[in-house]
Amino acid sequence: MGKRVPHPAPRAGKSDAQASLVVEGDERPALAGFLRKRLPERTWGEIKRLIASGRVTIDGEPALDPGQRLSAGSAIRLAPGAPRARPRGEVRIVHDDAHVVVIDKPSGISSVPFERGERGTAMDLVREAWRRLGRPVAPLLVAHRIDKDTSGLLCFAKTNRALLQLQRQFRAHEVERTYLCVAQGDVESQTISSRLVADRGDGLRGSTRREDEGRLAITHVTALRHWPDATLCLVRLETGKTHQIRIHLAESGHPLVGETVYIRDLVRAGREPLGGDRLLLHAATLGFRHPTADEWCAFEAPLPPEFDAALARLDAARR
Repeated sequence: MGKRVPHPAPRAGKSDAQASLVVEGDERPALAGFLRKRLPERTWGEIKRLIASGRVTIDGEPALDPGQRLSAGSAIRLAPGAPRARPRGEVRIVHDDAHVVVIDKPSGISSVPFERGERGTAMDLVREAWRRLGRPVAPLLVAHRIDKDTSGLLCFAKTNRALLQLQRQFRAHEVERTYLCVAQGDVESQTISSRLVADRGDGLRGSTRREDEGRLAITHVTALRHWPDATLCLVRLETGKTHQIRIHLAESGHPLVGETVYIRDLVRAGREPLGGDRLLLHAATLGFRHPTADEWCAFEAPLPPEFDAALARLDAARR
C-alpha cells in the first residue's frame, strides 16, 4: 500500500482555541457526544451540522458519522468557521500535479460540455483558475463526471497515462466515493441494488426488473440524522452510473430535497416533493490510487455554505 495522502485540513484560527481535542480514558464515546461534552457552548444541532459539513477529522481523516466510536488517544480536529461562498464562476482546486487535478465543483456547473460550444463548464473554470494563478494550462481528460446540480469533488486526468489508470480504477470499482445528501422522508440505512436503464418506460432513467437489461448499480446508504420530513444520509457508491443516487433514493420513495426530475412516483402517490434552492447532493470524499506515484490519495470537500444553510433551516423548522 502506498502512503495515504489526505487533503490537508484548514489551519485553526486564533479564535478557535479548541481546534484539537484528544480522547482520554478507556471509554469509547460517540463522536457527537464527545464533541457536545467538550464544546458545551454548542447545541446538538450545531454539533451535528459541524460533522456533516466535513469540518471534523479524527487523526487526520474526515469524520462524517456522528455515531462513530472514538478510541483513547485519538485527536479530533475542527476546521475553523464556514468556508466563504464561492462566486458561481469559480472552482476550488483541491489537488494539482503533473498527472491529475482534483477540484471542488459548485452546484449548477456542468462537469463537461454536453453540447458543442457549451461554455462555463467545470473544465472551463479549471483553465480560468490556472490562468488566474499563473499556472500553465494543461490538457483536461475526463476520468468521471458528477451531475450539474451536484457539488463537490471531481477529478480530471492531465495525461493519457493517468486517464487510462483512473478509468481502470473506476471500472474495477476501486475508487472510494462518498456523498452527503438530504432525502425526503424517514430513510433507513440500507443497500440498494438494481439494474439501471436509460429509459424505464416513461422517458426517465430508472431500474428494470429484467435480468438481461441494464447495468448493475449498487448504492450503500447510511442514515445520519432525521428530521420530521427529511433525512441526512451518507452514501457510498459501489458502482457509478448516471444519476444513480438520485434514482435509487427516488425509487425507494425518498427523492432528494431539491429534486426536479425523479419525483413522478412521489407525485403519483399524492405526496408533495420538498423543493429548495438547489439539489441537496454533495460529493464529499474521493479516494483513488495515484496513476503514477502508487500512493493512495484521499480528498474531502466540506459542505458549501448554501447546503449548510439548508441544514440549519431544517433544524430551525423542528424547534
